[in-house]
Amino acid sequence: MSGGVFGIVAAALTALIAMGMIRLFIAQTVYDRILAAGMVGTNVVALIVAVGFVYERPDMFVDLALTYALLNFIGTVAAAKYLARRSKEEGE
Repeated sequence: MSGGVFGIVAAALTALIAMGMIRLFIAQTVYDRILAAGMVGTNVVALIVAVGFVYERPDMFVDLALTYALLNFIGTVAAAKYLARRSKEEGE
């Protein structure tokens, strides 16, 4: 695939990230914000891989994307556990 196609993909992913950030800031509940942050993180992972193909170094960028995806997952799980524990303590 040519660089032009990856440029279009990168532009679309950037638009999706912007929409996710808007959703992150206007969300009513904390759970919606966590979901929006996860969505933004997933789109950033895809954008990192697309940029790797543009620079013709997908091997290096895939490693970065996997690391970022792992951090995104750990952050989401940690936030969910914290909220679950907090709501359990408030309920008692």
